[in-house]
Amino acid sequence: MGVTIEAPAKINLYLHVTGRRDDGYHLLDSLVVFAGFGDTLTFEPASTLSFEVDGATAGLPADGDNIVLKAARALATATGVTAGARIRLTKRLPVAAGVGGGSADAAATLTGLSRLWGIELPGLNALALTLGADVPVCLRGVPTAMSGVGERLAAVPPLPAAWLVLVNPGVPLSTPAVFKARRGAFSAADPLAQAPTTAAALAEALARRHNDLTVAAVSLAPVVAEVLAALAATPGCLLSRMSGSGATCFGLYGDETAARAAAAALRGSGWWIEAAELQH
Repeated sequence: MGVTIEAPAKINLYLHVTGRRDDGYHLLDSLVVFAGFGDTLTFEPASTLSFEVDGATAGLPADGDNIVLKAARALATATGVTAGARIRLTKRLPVAAGVGGGSADAAATLTGLSRLWGIELPGLNALALTLGADVPVCLRGVPTAMSGVGERLAAVPPLPAAWLVLVNPGVPLSTPAVFKARRGAFSAADPLAQAPTTAAALAEALARRHNDLTVAAVSLAPVVAEVLAALAATPGCLLSRMSGSGATCFGLYGDETAARAAAAALRGSGWWIEAAELQH
């Protein structure tokens, strides 16, 4: 009677930093999508809460410091549920990598336990935001225009079929450190207003936008620039860009064949690499 929930990689196709609140939190404008690859969480009935982790990139603490148990306990507290659950996370996404692995896991936990416990919480998005700025958009799980500090979510025009190659050089980047290293003026918000009909048109629209954290990330981890250049050099790459605060970067491709060929060409680098379809 268990529940299984996928927690896909979150990708910022562009990320503008538009301002900063008095409390220090930065305001963002971003087009967020999800890749057809990520972590998997299973939830089974139990008398107490327990957590196990395995998988290719496992390395999270199995105690109260991990975001999965934090999400579980926050949901139980908010709803008054006293039931437990046995939670298993199969980890495939790199940690501290700019693809929302922890946020996606937290969102999947809220969804999975809501189903397991048979509960509904009208304020689930508000609860999600207390766990992290990216958790609400991961809870939504579809292409989304994200603004504010992550709490403002809106639908976007339909996106075309496209493929992504995700590359992480194995260097974790702290999001607060990257934001602290950012210099320069704030950018204007520039949400996507028209639906691109092809992957090439999507790449053209994205090329007029940017990731405002790239320069800061490269200053802390110069290998990010190497990853971006390597992706851009692969045949069929329409755009290469860093996701979130890094260090994961992505290449955008028009079809599966080009994406898988690019991933294969880059595998000798020793970097973490995965080809995946852009989800709709």
